[in-house]
Amino acid sequence: MAANGALKMATTSQAYLVGDKVKETKSLIAELCRHFYNQGWVSGTGGSITIKVHDESVPKSEQLIVMSPSGVQKERMVDEDMYIMASDGSILSAPVAKPTPHKPPKCSDCAPLFMKAYQMRNAGAVIHSHGMESCLVTMLNPLAKEFRITHMEMIKGIQGHGYYDELVVPIIENTAYERELTESLAEAIKAYPKTTAVLVRNHGIYVWGDSWISAKTQSECYHYLFDAAIKLHQLGIDWTTPAHGPIQNSKISALAPNGSIKPSRRCIVLDIEGTTTPISFVTDVLFPYARDNVRRHLDATYDSAETQQDIKLLRAQVQQDLENGVAGAVCIPADDAGKMEVIAALVANVEAMIKADRKITALKELQGHIWQTGFQNNELEGLVFDDVPAALEKWTALGIKVYIYSSGSRLAQRLLFGHTKHGDLTKFLYGFFDTTVGNKRETKSYAEITASLGVDNPSEILFVTDVYQEATAAKAAGLEVIISIRPGNGPLPENHGFRTVRSFSEI
Repeated sequence: MAANGALKMATTSQAYLVGDKVKETKSLIAELCRHFYNQGWVSGTGGSITIKVHDESVPKSEQLIVMSPSGVQKERMVDEDMYIMASDGSILSAPVAKPTPHKPPKCSDCAPLFMKAYQMRNAGAVIHSHGMESCLVTMLNPLAKEFRITHMEMIKGIQGHGYYDELVVPIIENTAYERELTESLAEAIKAYPKTTAVLVRNHGIYVWGDSWISAKTQSECYHYLFDAAIKLHQLGIDWTTPAHGPIQNSKISALAPNGSIKPSRRCIVLDIEGTTTPISFVTDVLFPYARDNVRRHLDATYDSAETQQDIKLLRAQVQQDLENGVAGAVCIPADDAGKMEVIAALVANVEAMIKADRKITALKELQGHIWQTGFQNNELEGLVFDDVPAALEKWTALGIKVYIYSSGSRLAQRLLFGHTKHGDLTKFLYGFFDTTVGNKRETKSYAEITASLGVDNPSEILFVTDVYQEATAAKAAGLEVIISIRPGNGPLPENHGFRTVRSFSEI
């Protein structure tokens, strides 16, 4: 406690406030605001930026904050115009007033919102833009609570996202005064743990990152994607679908079994084993390939960051297994025991996990990386039932979004659907869920998926699986459920109560 107090006194001392690190941050904000002005993000005195004073000797949560003022010409700001604040948002240093026609200095109206990003996401910098595209994109659909886009290269510039992922940015409603947005922004940050931005309808966007570089990079990518969506909308092209086909204006409705109209189905979530793909392909092709090649893979890639992360996950899982007395678990020696000894123990554990068909993230991540090599070397080819490609294409044309939820890793899912005799089927898929979202036999997993898909009602999601326990869990979460009957699938309980299909053409 005494150390923290001494650190706070040191960072708030006059010597520190006028020191090089604070000066550099002030200059950086002035420079970035000139750049953002040229981008059209901070014109008319709008928009703002704040950056934490980077100092490796100070914990990030305790670092000082430099913030641009409100109501000034952002492209003409100089270092002396900036506010310096403590980590709790209290002002430590304010700029000196300038003569008329300049207004008296005032800290950014965005300050309370900036502090939410600092406190809730441990951000290193936050940018508030009034860029035209960030305003217009919220007006394309006045009722939408989210902006969604997928299969665009610039999505890769957003933290935690890849090309195949669906980028989701929450939209909150504008208010007359900036500070009145604080609570709704905080609610959006809490409701969307993966997001690094919040759009404000008819207003602009708040973007944060671990550093000013991350915040700037992501802001540029967000504005690019918003601009692309606006232009695609003008062309009548749907930016929310992998295929980017024509925008579907008609509402798709389905008939209930009794012939009455029921609400539109917006999303379909598919299981893989026994649903899109024969169980035998997984058990007789993929699992043996992973088992037979685990030693070769670990030996060839042992020092890579990817494999070291896989080993870290396996160590944690095996330690847990040993504590719980799981059969087949073998202690993995420390790294200093030597590469071959570590690999031998890893192989023994992985073989036992595969034999037991365990649905655990540590195993699935490693299997995915092994299979990646197999698909890249044309030693593996994905297999789906013959009715699957046509169904995926039909659903996409109807404007229905299709997702995959499997115990296999997201990488493994993409590999399977991306390398089939029918070509690359990932163009029909909006996203992939794996066990990081939760166990497939637990209701909370489907509640999490529902929240991620942003539907108004869980019943707008159809889940198709071959496993009764998964169907029961999904139904308990409010999803519509169909059980897939395929050759090689296990038996179902009598009077299970679910609709069944033998082909996707029946859906």
